Amino acid sequence: MSDIKEIQDEIIEEFSMLDGDMEMTINYIMELGEQLPEMEASKRTDENIVKGCQSKVWLMAGLENDKVQFEADSNTAITKGLVSLLVRVLSGQTPEVILNNDVYFPEKIGMNRFIGTQRSNGFAAMIKQMKLDALALSTKTNA
Repeated sequence: MSDIKEIQDEIIEEFSMLDGDMEMTINYIMELGEQLPEMEASKRTDENIVKGCQSKVWLMAGLENDKVQFEADSNTAITKGLVSLLVRVLSGQTPEVILNNDVYFPEKIGMNRFIGTQRSNGFAAMIKQMKLDALALSTKTNA
């Protein structure tokens, strides 16, 4: 499994190839969302909804070999693409790595330029929820 910084640097590199083109960037984010496996309907419940997102975002976390595995979905293509980036960065990391590292790629790719304030707030809520999940799971790895 790649290091959290390596994965973020890969994402920054991918987005740099789009040269700041708004339409290409949005299309790329939606393509990334299409690659995220669809969450089973039985898991798309109110208790798995991320609070603070305008779109519906469902997020679940579990431990597998002391690494956090995230499963996520959304009812909109762009938001599903955004959450897929977070799943890519944070899934497969230990709770400690998730808690002790910043998610810096959004700033480096200028994400706020093409997703707007509402989605930026929702994206921050997704990161917060993933860190809270990692914190809750860290007690299980240290038990």
